[in-house]
Amino acid sequence: MMLGKAVLGISALAFISYGLLSLLSPGIPASFAGIQLSNGDAYAEVGAMYGGLQTGIGLFCALAMFKPEFYRSGLMLLVLAIGALTLARLISLLAAPDPVSVYSYGAFGYELVTTLVALTALLKK
Repeated sequence: MMLGKAVLGISALAFISYGLLSLLSPGIPASFAGIQLSNGDAYAEVGAMYGGLQTGIGLFCALAMFKPEFYRSGLMLLVLAIGALTLARLISLLAAPDPVSVYSYGAFGYELVTTLVALTALLKK
């Protein structure tokens, strides 16, 4: 259970921090990924997907860390959502027509480790 609480806690901190940063200043995560925000819709999209969604995931991870009835659901969220993100990023890295930066490799590494640790914790009884 300690492993599960650790991955939930680290995920809560990471997602809430990055989510709030993205919500308050969408240009920062966009610049990390090399995305140019060319209009108001782009700002709204980055603010919502990087800001709102990640903050919500982080809050659920925090809830799952502190409330035993949400513990397994929180781990399952990480396995399914971050696992799907990991797989999609890997496919995109392999299909990218241009070289990617350390940002993409770092994100992939974080997502892969988070998924595997959450899966390990979920499978432990």
